[in-house]
Amino acid sequence: MDEMDLLSQLKDVPPLRSEAYEQARATLRSAMVESGAAPVRAERFSWVRNFRVGVLGKVGIGAIGAVAAAVAVATVATSTPRSAAPAGAAAGSASKAPAVSSRLVSLASDITATDGPLPGDASLVIRTQTVANRAPYVTYNLYTDGGDVYVTDTEGALPAAIAHHDNLAEPEDSREVAAARLAATGDLAKAREQMVNATANPWGLGLSPAAAQEAWDKAMAEEQRILREKGVTRSPRPRPTGKALEDGINNVLWTNSVDALARGAEDPDVRAGVLRLLSTIPEVTVADSTTGGQPTLTITAGPAIFGDSAQEVLTINATTGLPVSSAVSPAPGQDPADATPPSLETYQSSRVTLANIEAGKF
Repeated sequence: MDEMDLLSQLKDVPPLRSEAYEQARATLRSAMVESGAAPVRAERFSWVRNFRVGVLGKVGIGAIGAVAAAVAVATVATSTPRSAAPAGAAAGSASKAPAVSSRLVSLASDITATDGPLPGDASLVIRTQTVANRAPYVTYNLYTDGGDVYVTDTEGALPAAIAHHDNLAEPEDSREVAAARLAATGDLAKAREQMVNATANPWGLGLSPAAAQEAWDKAMAEEQRILREKGVTRSPRPRPTGKALEDGINNVLWTNSVDALARGAEDPDVRAGVLRLLSTIPEVTVADSTTGGQPTLTITAGPAIFGDSAQEVLTINATTGLPVSSAVSPAPGQDPADATPPSLETYQSSRVTLANIEAGKF
């Protein structure tokens, strides 16, 4: 069985619960396909998120786990070299990319200028997930200021989840949010590095060239182990350089930043920090839009950072920066038979008091 056969299993997987979908989508985020190979079907693959057995195992996502584990490493980077990195460039030089979208930076400044104490001690995010032509799936996601995460299918099930300590939080969650907060008013280059390294990845960002190569070699060794178990044979990939390396790093930066925004939407510092981080990705464009009668901004991550297989559009409120939706679609001109299934996730967030939720008061 090759990678294309494995990927085709994704089309038969039942709808995912929203939290599982977000994490699995992050694991499957970019399809960096080797030159000459057919485009990756169904979803994108990358190293931006380890496959979370503890969380995903609880919600039973079926074949997607095997696919992610088998192919996430295999499709981490294109084997077609792009422009070479400047001589003597450090392994983490891509972390120092300048801000390129003054629009996002301006909005981030407006958000931090109006920053103030947050009400309550938790955020409730209602996510509605739609994949392809499947029925929408709604979940209630409670993120406490203490770092706990509770996810249920109905609002009324949250008190029981809290009572049973069904906490789904993982260390990556808090690291992503911390990186966003740092980006709001701190060193943006440092925040970029912190956001990328919030999750396991093979890029070696911030390391010396020798240490970065060692990190890549370890990743490729793990790739070979996983692929052998799945009956897939391929040669280890060389570590990408230049634009290919930058795209891989920016893929992780986008993914982790959007994840942080979904979790910390009600925190102005998180919103501002994410906007500043996204502003440093050259393949990100910003346009005016209207959603539900309200002015919004559509922030598009171009196909380059997803291996030319797909693109993602994040829609936010044009005044507050609150996330409205995140949509994945095939790259323009891609063969529909090989295209990423379109998906849409919408968000409704509010600040709440944990004690009230525990008591069933919504």
